[in-house]
Amino acid sequence: MATSSSAASEIQSADNSWSGHARATLVLGIPFVGAQLAQMAINTTDVVMVGWLGTTELASVVLASQVFFIVFIFGSGFSSAVVPLVAQAIGRGDAVRARRSVRMGMWVVIAYGVLTAPILWFSEALLLSLGQEADVSALAQGYLRILQWGMFPALLLMVMRSFVGALERGSVLLYVTLCMFFLNMLMDYGLIFGNFGLPKLGMNGAAIASFGANLVGFALMVAYVESRPETRAYELFVRFWRPDWAAFREILALGLPISFTILAEAGLFTAASLLMGLLGKEELAAHGIALQLASIAFMIPLGLAQVATVRVGLAYGRADHLGVRRAAGAVLLLALCIAALGGLLFAVAPAQFGGLFLDTRQPDAQAVLALAVPLIIAAGAFQMFDGLQAVAAGLLRGLKDTTVPMVLALIAYWPIGFFCAWLLGFVFKLGGLGIWIGFVLGLAAAAVMLCLRFFILVRRQPQRP
Repeated sequence: MATSSSAASEIQSADNSWSGHARATLVLGIPFVGAQLAQMAINTTDVVMVGWLGTTELASVVLASQVFFIVFIFGSGFSSAVVPLVAQAIGRGDAVRARRSVRMGMWVVIAYGVLTAPILWFSEALLLSLGQEADVSALAQGYLRILQWGMFPALLLMVMRSFVGALERGSVLLYVTLCMFFLNMLMDYGLIFGNFGLPKLGMNGAAIASFGANLVGFALMVAYVESRPETRAYELFVRFWRPDWAAFREILALGLPISFTILAEAGLFTAASLLMGLLGKEELAAHGIALQLASIAFMIPLGLAQVATVRVGLAYGRADHLGVRRAAGAVLLLALCIAALGGLLFAVAPAQFGGLFLDTRQPDAQAVLALAVPLIIAAGAFQMFDGLQAVAAGLLRGLKDTTVPMVLALIAYWPIGFFCAWLLGFVFKLGGLGIWIGFVLGLAAAAVMLCLRFFILVRRQPQRP
């Protein structure tokens, strides 16, 4: 175990200068953000290629992706709980605690995958009960019945990413995710349209491609961990069958509030998709385009939020108050700069971005694009708030503070965000644009409350006992 203890102590030294924190944020942030963008590119590839089949197929994959995403993102809260637990354990030089957190994280997500499988299998009845059209719901269920098997490797991969990320080894995350992206793109092109001598499976081909990419990604991450002496020293898979119920409960206690926090935001966007579906197929397809672009942009602050959790968690584990404050400041400043740039790009070229998702030869493509343009501009406008609230949540997780942020998120996204979206979209008759303005208000409320929560906690606890 001496080797394992040595591995855990590798990251304990810290440079608390502003330049040191800025450099460390960039060194870890670039591969983290790159990995998030590559992961989103996998989903975007599915939406783009399925969109070439027609408006009905595009609307179906938008709904199916949202249903899968909301189940997946709730489960990812448990893998997110692994990051601060491992980071703080490493900050204290406790390799045993780090190993147990990762192992029980894998146990939790496997159990979660089993429990949630019926939701995806019987999704057609769920979508019909929510007022969605019959043909769209049927296609969405066929897609989900295949993709549900990808839930297990996808969540296990998230746990492994959390472990490697907490060790500040971000480059491997990027390389693995890029491999997944290229594999998924080739499989999509082959299985959706029947190229490379493969069967033409349409939407179902996209589901098979996504499952295969997640399975390969998990296998590659395990191979990396087991091939490096410094990561193999943690012995993650030695006596994997052996439970550690205290660590299991800690993952649940920390992960459930994270899951509900993520669900509060993801559920807001899913509810918006359902509201747009009530307006019609073209409105839903336009919303799907804007939402996909917003999701791509969100991968940058999401990657920075993971950096925030790691950097703050390591400093907090060392009882380094100055390190906590400066790590937070460096990540927040970088997130603000990137959000401003992204919002400007969306405002300048909304039609060009929206056109990437449509085959202009389709008869209804121009109508969908016309509806999508103002939504894309709105998506650019709320990036500032989206980035701030995501990074603030990551900072709080680094302190292992998850319950109060969950309550704040629920208030911001639903009583404020969803109510405003419904009010502006249907009562004030602003349609899709009104729904997106409601997003802005909910995200702005979340950003303000979560940032205030973090700064209050830092001021109250100048040193960790």
